[in-house]
Amino acid sequence: MPVLEGRARHLLAGRPNTAAIVLLRGDITEQWVDAIVNAANSSLLGGGGVDGAIHRAGGPEILAACRDLRASHYGKGLAVGQAVATTGGKLYARSVIHTVGPVWSDSEDRSALLASCYRESLRVADTLDARTVAFPAISTGIYRWPIDDGARIAIETVRTTKTSVREVRFILFDDRAYAAFAAAVSAE
Repeated sequence: MPVLEGRARHLLAGRPNTAAIVLLRGDITEQWVDAIVNAANSSLLGGGGVDGAIHRAGGPEILAACRDLRASHYGKGLAVGQAVATTGGKLYARSVIHTVGPVWSDSEDRSALLASCYRESLRVADTLDARTVAFPAISTGIYRWPIDDGARIAIETVRTTKTSVREVRFILFDDRAYAAFAAAVSAE
């Protein structure tokens, strides 16, 4: 029964009405939290990377809930920077918050869209009465967002977003991502 995979070496206490931040190396699908955040694609129907891992680990209940969302509210898909919740299916987390990150562009500043992913996910977490939320490094994989900048935006946004969430865990897949997020925490 995993509780905290890896060691949390970097902690940042929450300011009033904000969440404390914990950095961990590990697998987001193994977190015992109220909600995990899925770096989803706009279809909400699964994909690769974190999205595929969450759908595989959570089982068919997550896909069924996503199909229901597509049929009822998101016929054209979920917009970049927005977030919506489903069941956690077979995951340890009771809910999955799906958010669509922006694809990196060196000719257009999409930082506000990436920040919106974190802010909107925390807003949805508040509607779920979630006290603990686990995030991946949104957009830093196949969407090619530079990890150092992605980490800076993630930490800055979570640190300044008013929320009832008490703890945000950034679950980082490799040492490079962990180092980038640790540097962003140290800069705060």
